[in-house]
Amino acid sequence: MNKDIFGTAIKDFYTNNYTEDIIVKAPDFDDDHIPISYLFRAYQEMPLIEQKALALCNGNVLDIGCGAGSHSLFLQNDKNLNVTAIDISKGAIEICKKRGIKHTYVQDIFSLKNEKYDTLLLLMNGSGIIGKLNQIDRFFTHIKTLLKPGGQILMDSSDISYLFTDDDGGFWVDAAAGYYGEMQYKLKYKEQESDWFDWLYIDYNTLQNAANTNGFVSELLCEGENNDYLARFTMVN
Repeated sequence: MNKDIFGTAIKDFYTNNYTEDIIVKAPDFDDDHIPISYLFRAYQEMPLIEQKALALCNGNVLDIGCGAGSHSLFLQNDKNLNVTAIDISKGAIEICKKRGIKHTYVQDIFSLKNEKYDTLLLLMNGSGIIGKLNQIDRFFTHIKTLLKPGGQILMDSSDISYLFTDDDGGFWVDAAAGYYGEMQYKLKYKEQESDWFDWLYIDYNTLQNAANTNGFVSELLCEGENNDYLARFTMVN
């Protein structure tokens, strides 16, 4: 994304200049909205999937795509864990620092090297950063270089097949168009608008198969109310 949409909105909210939501545009669907207040939610306001993930975090944690830092703050302040929070948004990281996160950096996960963690945390459809299904091997190949022995990846995603199912249960999707969970989005906030970017939703079976192929053991930990779920991946010994 060429414009820091999330960073601008997060800074506006933090400085009490918040007047509107982020608008999410997709080619074949109605516009959606992201209330910026949701990025600042307390632990008690988080979905059960996120609460479960935070409960399972241990050791040195890397919060990937940390946004406004709400997950990292809970892990740092309530669980007393050593947390590093990263995001590609400069504005988001600026506010993470102001909120008191001790270790937070502007960083693309795919360029992070020479670091090892006990827990890699990817929430709020953490699979989205993979982009497209044909990039999933690249994701797992890189992510395993960041894991300490015995470490874990905690990631949530959603099976969005329901968007392509009719009232009679028929599944209508163009197989030639690629995997149905591959989405394209554009973000708009006030007068700023991002370029189109890829974002991956992935059903658990497909994710499990890819994880197994890349040397991980996969566990389905819990499921939410909106076809979402939390998965854990550990390296095969």
